[in-house]
Order: sequence, then structure tokens, then C-alpha cells
Amino acid sequence: MSEKEPVAATHKHKFRYLLPPGNNFAFVAKFRAWLIISVLLMAAAIGSLFINKSVRGEYMNWTIDFKGGTEIIFAFKDKASHAYTKVDPAMVRESLKKAGEEGEVSDISWDDDAGKHIEGMMIRSPRFSALLPAQETKAHDAFLEKFKDREITKASWTGDTLHVRAKKAIRAEEAAPVFAASGFEMKPWLASEEQQNTRPDEGTQEFNETFAMWGLDRQFEKMLEASVPNIEASVQQSYGVGAKAGDKLRDDAAKAIIYAIFLIMLYLAFRFDIRYAPGAAFATIHDAIMVIGVFAVTWTEVSLVSVAGLLTVMGYSVNDTVIVFDRIRENQAKLKDKKIERIIDISINEMLVRTILTSSTVFATTLIMNIFGTGEVKNFAFAMNVGVIVGTYSSIFLAAPIFMYISKKYYSGPPKKRNLPAPVQVVDESATEA
Repeated sequence: MSEKEPVAATHKHKFRYLLPPGNNFAFVAKFRAWLIISVLLMAAAIGSLFINKSVRGEYMNWTIDFKGGTEIIFAFKDKASHAYTKVDPAMVRESLKKAGEEGEVSDISWDDDAGKHIEGMMIRSPRFSALLPAQETKAHDAFLEKFKDREITKASWTGDTLHVRAKKAIRAEEAAPVFAASGFEMKPWLASEEQQNTRPDEGTQEFNETFAMWGLDRQFEKMLEASVPNIEASVQQSYGVGAKAGDKLRDDAAKAIIYAIFLIMLYLAFRFDIRYAPGAAFATIHDAIMVIGVFAVTWTEVSLVSVAGLLTVMGYSVNDTVIVFDRIRENQAKLKDKKIERIIDISINEMLVRTILTSSTVFATTLIMNIFGTGEVKNFAFAMNVGVIVGTYSSIFLAAPIFMYISKKYYSGPPKKRNLPAPVQVVDESATEA
């Protein structure tokens, strides 16, 4: 009886291939078309910025990080026990949404003077004032109508304060109900303010009075107490972020992107050689422009977290490009009898499955963050979703063809002529004698 053959010799493995082994897609043949499409898409992305500027007044949907606004820090207490408690950020975001307010919500914690740990909330609103333009106009007109018998000569808003000049005095208790009807809560006068506001000017005999409203912090405080059950909200800190600071952050973000591209080129020049750097730089610039273009077209908010996402995308794209370049360099050494076009096709085909699997994994992870995340997490994930797609595309269809063009243009062809001494002619003496 014959011996049985080993199982390994007769049993085929059950692995499933994403692509069949030995795939041979012709990437190089399509390089020209993909380059043209990429340049057109980059032009469209840049054009969308100018369309936004003309239609919406801004190139992109900047958040408080870049255009300024108000940051308010809240602490929350339980109404029954008056002990500090934690509030779900999702409930705060829902409160803002129901009130028609824009803003970013994030957790923040600190220790008070007694060493007690407090978990609060930071709300960042693009508004500087509690008064919207329409509300200001409504309150202004209602005030003039109510006190037309006081011979008002001037009434104008400065921030959350109405400055009034009148022939006859207007008491704080008279003005408060007028502002309340417009949705504002007037701050009570201090003793010093009442004395100043009810004393006529010695020269003109007019009363110069100020009526200050509670600011955005008080407005948000009441809104949260009304919408989040069983809590008392208290403002711990409120301050404005000026537009100048936002402009500086925007400039710094642009510099960070430029520095990143420069350092990437420098790294590739040392990691491989100078032939590889321009392709990777162009691919990185393409990725940055495309992500910015998608943010502009979709009018998605752009914050410092978005910039962090963009820089992460650039790093991911370069990593993918380096892996493709590394395989090209290996195959150049092994396949010296083949043309550069064929070497590039072989290298990309060899790395294609790996690239698809890696990109799909990153995309799936960030897609879940984008679907189920909120706030800045969602913003970062959106940048990554777009970036993984364009980064994978650029590593194959942009970086490689530029490398191929430079190699063929400057690193191929016949060797340069050298200045060698003229060859010495040898005279056949036997032929001369004959």
C-alpha cells in the first residue's frame, strides 16, 4: 500500500486575494490624462475660494479661531444638591442648535481654590455681542417710541450698551421693561452710575445716560438653564478673541503648511535623491489644495483642528509616496534591462494591494468618526476622509509621473562626451617595407 501524499501538496490554500497575483495595470499609459484632470481640479478648488469670497464674503467658513468671537467657560450645579455636576456636551450642542446659535462646545476641567475638581464646559461663539443687528434695531425703535416725550436727541448702540442723550431724564426702572420686551435683560444701575446718569450736563443741560445689557455670557447661561433639566449654570470666565489674533493664527497656519512642504522635499532629497522630491512636493501641494477646495465647496467650518487634519493628510500622503518610491528604487536596481516606464508600472502594481488595504483601513476609521463624531472630532475626521482619497490618488498618479519625467529628461540618454586624448595610430612596418 502506497504512502499517502502530504496534505500540503494536494490541498490548496483558501486565502482570498483582493486582486489576483500578477496584476499588470497600465498606469504609465494614463499618466498624461490624470495629470490634466488633476490640474483642472486644482484650478476648480482655487476658483471656489474666490466664488465664496464674492458670494458669501469670506474665502472659507472660518471659525472663532480665525475670525474672532467670544469664549465662555461654564460650571454646572445640581439644582437639588447644589453640588458641581457634569453636563453632556451633546445636550449643550442641542441647546445651541434649538436657539439658532452657532458655536463650538468642548469639555474643560479645573480645580477651584479649595482644591475641588470641577468639570465644566467651554462654548466658543462667533458673536461678540448678545445683540443681533435686527434685535438692536427693534430695541432702538421701541425705546424711541416709548420715550418720545423725553426729547431724545441721540440714541446709539456701542456693543451691548445703548447711549442716550435726552432733554429729560429716563429712569432705569422705566427703561428695563422696554428692553425686556425686545428679549434683553438690562443691568441695574450702580449707585455711582445712577448719580451720573440722572445729573444733567452743566453746559447743554442734557442727560447723557447709558443702558447696559447683560452680555452673551448671561444670555447663554439662561438658555442652558432653560434647556438642560435640573442644572444651574454659572459663568466662570468670558473673554473675546479679537479678529487680529485670528488673522495671525491664519497666517501661522499657512506658514505651517509651507514649512511642511519644504521639509518634505528636503527629506526626500536626502532619503532618495533630488529626482524624487519635486514629484512628492507637487503631490503634497495637490492634496492640500484639494482638501481646502472640498472645505470651501461644502462650506465646512475651518478651525485649527482642520489645519491639524490637513497636516496629518500631508504626512499620510508623503508616507504612501515614499513607499511607492522605495519600490521603484529597488526595481531599478533589479530590473536594469527594463525602461523606466515599465519599472514604474511594475512597482505600482506590486504596491497596489498594500496601498488599497492601508487607505481603506484609515478611511473606514475616520469615516466612523465623521458619522458618529461631533464638534472638532467630526471636523478632523472630515479632513482625513477627503485627504486619504486624494493622498492615495496623488501617490500613484502625480508623484510617479513627475519622477518619470525628470528621470527621462535629465538622467537618461547617451553619456556625455569626454575630452580624451586622440588615439595613437599604429603603423604596420611590414606593409611599408613591401
